[in-house]
Amino acid sequence: MYTPVTVIGAGLGGLTLARVLHLHKIPVTVYEAESSPSARAQGGLLDIHDHNGQLALKAAGLMDEFHSIVLDGHRAMRVLDPDGTVLFDQADDGTGGRPEVQRGELRRILLDSLPAGTVRWGHKVAGTRSLGDGLHEVTFADGGTVVTGLLVGADGAWSRVRPLLTTATPEYAGTSVVETYLFEADTRHPAAAEAVGGGSMIVPWHGGREIFAHRESAGALHAYLGLSEPQDWFAAIDFTDAAAATARIAREFDGWAPELRSLITEGDTVPVLRPFYALPTGHRWERVPGVTLLGDAAHLTPPNGEGANLALLDGAELGRALAAHPDDIEAALSEYEQAMFPRSGEAAGATEPALTTTRPTP
Repeated sequence: MYTPVTVIGAGLGGLTLARVLHLHKIPVTVYEAESSPSARAQGGLLDIHDHNGQLALKAAGLMDEFHSIVLDGHRAMRVLDPDGTVLFDQADDGTGGRPEVQRGELRRILLDSLPAGTVRWGHKVAGTRSLGDGLHEVTFADGGTVVTGLLVGADGAWSRVRPLLTTATPEYAGTSVVETYLFEADTRHPAAAEAVGGGSMIVPWHGGREIFAHRESAGALHAYLGLSEPQDWFAAIDFTDAAAATARIAREFDGWAPELRSLITEGDTVPVLRPFYALPTGHRWERVPGVTLLGDAAHLTPPNGEGANLALLDGAELGRALAAHPDDIEAALSEYEQAMFPRSGEAAGATEPALTTTRPTP
């Protein structure tokens, strides 16, 4: 089967690209390994920035839908010491420059904006190969294949499209987080809820340990306990034994305030280990006809608040470049990559204003 534009991955970047192409009447097919939109949880909150992520949503014609899912007041930020002392407490300024939304809701409005059948679910990529003359073949795990005149890898950190362009692979960044949830926190976990406040809370790195948490909808607290340790340190912990893993991670925060430790000790879900990986700083590739990358597939970094925003903008900018050069794919890809490489390199060093913090986006 032949499809003119083939996107691998139905994440935020791939769906934004598909939406912009749809607005310009350019046929596109998105292949996704997950079996359905609800096959797994889509992560926590995202702050969508007015200088990149929101520009992408404007290009996609989805600003009204975006505003409908913004969580008012969730841009508040607190910084605490390990002993619970509040060092910084800033209310949501209400300007809308970096409003918070649920990742799953943002993905939903993108999916809802596409014609039925645009996304082909349950298509896990087994391999890709060049056929020459800008054509590429994608082979799926079920043995099916598709040939395409433009292949876009929007398939994340472990992209199966990336090897067509570069030998670079992600390497462990030296830090992992353990993810937990506390539900109905105001009534069931009031001390933790008060510590986190109405938006986000961080205890910056202290002895190789950090806590980041934010308030989600329905009073849930979503926490990430950061530990700067090698991978073999985590390998010694049996995360299939939730109680034992919880106790082991909690020991690393001995002496911290009880309301902070409770973000792991009172977790309502099993603790989940999420190691951080990164591509080489300034990662780029030479132009290869008929194929490109966007989002984490192109410029994976440890979470810094920019990943989802960059993926959205990558998708929008690639879509606009293709629309501007409908008869010259290579001109469009060159234009897109020449802007994307420096943009992603600059963002790799970005941090939240006035803070040295991470914003995990699993």
